[in-house]
Amino acid sequence: MSSHCRTELTCALLVVLTGCHGRAPSTKVTTEPPAGGVITSALVPGLTHSAATQDPRAAAFYDNPAAVETGKRLFSQYNCSGCHSNGGGGMGPSLMDDEWIYGDRLEQIHQTLVEGRPNGMPAWGGKIPDEQLWQLAAYVRSMSLPQTIAAETGGTPSQSPAPVPREASRDNGWSPPPDTTNDYTSTTPGPQ
Repeated sequence: MSSHCRTELTCALLVVLTGCHGRAPSTKVTTEPPAGGVITSALVPGLTHSAATQDPRAAAFYDNPAAVETGKRLFSQYNCSGCHSNGGGGMGPSLMDDEWIYGDRLEQIHQTLVEGRPNGMPAWGGKIPDEQLWQLAAYVRSMSLPQTIAAETGGTPSQSPAPVPREASRDNGWSPPPDTTNDYTSTTPGPQ
């Protein structure tokens, strides 16, 4: 390629890269957190469930048959069965067993609905009203209750959901390993 062609090609490339602003694009790479602080999530890699486990809003949804019934209706309307097959599992995990990867407390189930989870669970926070997410969490948790499972008489599971008693949540939340120097709950504030 002649030097004249290279010069024309370089000029053309420079025009494309600078666009209409008449200046070269910035090559600065920033690793600073966004203004206002670090965006944090309770989904912590390497843990068997999320770190955030206490939320006072959950209390209203324990021992609440109306919340569970509303959650059942919403589960159908939002097509949660498309992945969870009425709670028995399908493309998504079963919701009727006693295996809770991210915790079985209503707070943890709500958090899963809000944030989503790796490998397929979408984040519904900001797309579904928060009260409905709590109602869905109550219904989801009710599916694995012995009372709900015992009430099944047909081929479609979870049609007679029991209210979730407070004592049903066996998972008291995550704690740091013994003898650790990191409490895993501190956050780093961003630039002010």
